[in-house]
Amino acid sequence: MSGLLLSPGMAASPLEYMTVTFMRVFRLALLLLALAAQAGPASGAKSETIQKLALGESEDRIAAIDELLAAADASVIPLLQALHDGNVQVVDGKRMLIVKDGAGTDAVTGIVVSPLPPDREDVIVNNRIRGAIASAIAALKLVSPNRAERLAATKALQDEADESRLALVEKALAAEADAEIKMMLILVRANIQLKSPDKATRLEAIRALGTSTHSGTKMLLLALIEKKGGSFVEPDADIRAAAQFSLAEVEHKLATGERIGQVFSGVSLGSVLLLAALGLAITYGLMGVINMAHGELIMIGAYGTYVVQNLFRVHMPGLFDWYLIAAVPAAFVAAGAVGMLLERTVIRFLYGRPLETLLATWGISLFLIQTMRTVFGAQNVQVENPVWMSGGIAAASNLVLPWNRIVIIGFACAVLLAVWLALARTRLGLFVRAVTQNRDMASCVGVHTGRIDMWAFGLGSGIAGLAGCALSQIGNVGPDLGQSYIVDSFMVVVLGGVGQLVGTVYAAFGLGVMNKFLEVWSGAVLAKIMVLIFIIIFIQKRPQGLFALKGRFADA
Repeated sequence: MSGLLLSPGMAASPLEYMTVTFMRVFRLALLLLALAAQAGPASGAKSETIQKLALGESEDRIAAIDELLAAADASVIPLLQALHDGNVQVVDGKRMLIVKDGAGTDAVTGIVVSPLPPDREDVIVNNRIRGAIASAIAALKLVSPNRAERLAATKALQDEADESRLALVEKALAAEADAEIKMMLILVRANIQLKSPDKATRLEAIRALGTSTHSGTKMLLLALIEKKGGSFVEPDADIRAAAQFSLAEVEHKLATGERIGQVFSGVSLGSVLLLAALGLAITYGLMGVINMAHGELIMIGAYGTYVVQNLFRVHMPGLFDWYLIAAVPAAFVAAGAVGMLLERTVIRFLYGRPLETLLATWGISLFLIQTMRTVFGAQNVQVENPVWMSGGIAAASNLVLPWNRIVIIGFACAVLLAVWLALARTRLGLFVRAVTQNRDMASCVGVHTGRIDMWAFGLGSGIAGLAGCALSQIGNVGPDLGQSYIVDSFMVVVLGGVGQLVGTVYAAFGLGVMNKFLEVWSGAVLAKIMVLIFIIIFIQKRPQGLFALKGRFADA
């Protein structure tokens, strides 16, 4: 036996090598025989089932479909699909062929048949069998190697309670490794087990349904505790008690999902308000200019995004999904340039005269609105989302987080960080803060205050353009776009504290979340009125806003 256990580097005689080789071949032969013994009967049984599926009577065919389902073999899906589509033919009443586009394949062996035999007959399938085949195909996809097919099949079975599917669901559950699909399969199994005559099985199924966050689960549990004619539909008190407990758990999870959705919607609205108010926090908060044309600067950024989108669609269609990378700086530059032009030509002559500034910028806003109507038309224009901003994250059955909203929240945070760095870490920011705190002293030490006013106004206007770029991704763009946000922007700045960027952030997100929670209770219109009343009362009690103002306006 020592010759049969050769280790590397050991010398061996030819007889020993022949002995080892013989033993390996012998073992391989035994293994192949064992596999043949196992596969042969199964293959034969499968062949008989397939023959019965095509050539048997209606009841035999239904039974054959059930046998294929019990075997849970996804490899028969192409045959069932071909049978459903009328692409199966029989030769000599025995041999079945899948014929499509002039090519034939043996339904049992999978061998390509060429040329096709001339004496072929179509296998006729009635509506009943066709329905059973369609249901079987959907169920067999539970064991498909493709995750997307398994997920779709599981979702399709969520509302079914066919006990014939239980064995297949159990087999799919035992083999499933994906956590999401596995949880869905557990719920599918529980839904089927609710129809079981065994009380213990039903109780187990009810407890499993209690772990669900699917809204359809609530209806299943409600059916177990409802009354008809003064008596319970479900006579068993233990079943009703278990259903009541699971129903409370499901309702709690659904309510949690709704609250998370409300918070997300509030943060999303807050990010939009932040982008709209951030530029105003600079032009009004730091410079003291009441700019009623701020909303139209937002509109210019949105139209700038629309123009860039059209340029990409015409000249670079292959890069269309990345047009936002070019639209962001284009919106900033377009709105910033218009803002700097307004500051140099109109606003610079009105510093310290708030009423005249308000009237002048209101007239400018009307001029800009009419200009956009002349250039682009009075109708709204549509800005498309790139592919990577389409769809959303299904966090729960009653909660979907849209990608465009998620991206806008991230974009608002990035813009906020960039503005803070610009004001706190750059030479321009240093000069802006110096002029804000003491204009005369800054001028005495050599700061060109007029130029700083122009650049600061351009920065605030450019940020408004970025807000327009973001808003174009969640709605249509029109000449009146800015009118919807100018009042909200002023409310955010005043509530947060004039000149305080930190207060602007707190106010924007706070008002956004508050507004969304009030909408659930009172509706959108009443919610906005209640928010306005809250701000009025708050300003009466604390005129400086959330954060006290520091600078020349506080000393005035």
